[in-house]
Amino acid sequence: MLKNSTKIITRENANEIIKAITINGKLIVESPQDYMKLCRLARAYSKAVRAMLKYVKQNTNHKTATKKLYDIIPNYMYLETAYKQAKLIWEGLKANKGEIAHIRRFWIASRGERLQKGNRNIKLTPYADFFLVKIRYPWDRTWVSAKAYFGERYLPLLCELCKLSSQKQESYGAIISFRKYPRIHIQVPLWLYLKYFSKPKPKGYGLIAGFDLNSDRINIAVIDGKRNIIATRTEWFEEATLQGISRDRAKYLRLKALSKLIRYAREIGVDYLAFENLSQIKSRKYLINPTANRKITRFAKRGMLEHAILIGLKHDFTIILVPPFKTTRYAIKIHKKLGLDRHTASAYVIALRGLRVINIYSCLSNV
Repeated sequence: MLKNSTKIITRENANEIIKAITINGKLIVESPQDYMKLCRLARAYSKAVRAMLKYVKQNTNHKTATKKLYDIIPNYMYLETAYKQAKLIWEGLKANKGEIAHIRRFWIASRGERLQKGNRNIKLTPYADFFLVKIRYPWDRTWVSAKAYFGERYLPLLCELCKLSSQKQESYGAIISFRKYPRIHIQVPLWLYLKYFSKPKPKGYGLIAGFDLNSDRINIAVIDGKRNIIATRTEWFEEATLQGISRDRAKYLRLKALSKLIRYAREIGVDYLAFENLSQIKSRKYLINPTANRKITRFAKRGMLEHAILIGLKHDFTIILVPPFKTTRYAIKIHKKLGLDRHTASAYVIALRGLRVINIYSCLSNV
């Protein structure tokens, strides 16, 4: 039987792993009065998230918590979204064995609601070359007006999202941030994103590519159905681990390397991409070496896995998530025998586990 940590992901069931894709745009508020209202709302929202952390730690349900914080923001949907974000922050603290969350930035967020025509508090209306954004100001129940500008390639997707939302068929989450300048982030359903940005690939040769994700490199090992190694490759990004490098730059380097390896897998006829199911790892393991600990802390491995799944689905691969346990131990045992380095051997072990999942799934399908 397949274990709970094993998953086969296709476009049909991908929303179990990735609920939505975020589209980023620039937000322009022309009225000074509206801008001041927006700043007040953002300050109150971040204050609400900080206050919600206390209730999340106490396992208080969201209905009770929102009632107690109406004096901060008199809007149920804003407060419910703040509760959910506080819960995510608390889960991240527990995973990293942290105790204190330093919330310094101001932002606004409102979850999607299909019956409220997409979103109750932040509404989009498409125009010729921009989107009119209406943000609910809860203290006097007025609307703050702004213009949002997105990349040209996203406009058809967002227009269809607005149309579906107006018909109460879809919803979208929305976030407004103030990093350097006001920005808006729209959370688009995965199926709609893939409709516009998928790149169907020709049928391959049934090959399986195992990926070993690390803070300074990604290793790939490609095998066939008889466990033979067809190809191996390593993409380095040591710059991403240097002290002082920005998180955005490090993320760019890692995703660039990941995209390059997935394109390579597409070119040589791979049909399946195998990764470790990192959701099964509940906490980080730290070492004595402070440099290694810095690399571990700054490496958002689960976020990278989500990007890998998304890129794989865009290129029409089948994604396999395998158990992450004892991969390194097995790799150490076999890497010298195979003439591989330890990380490539780990990728080979992951590919073998992916092949096992395919074989079990084929047997179950034929019963």
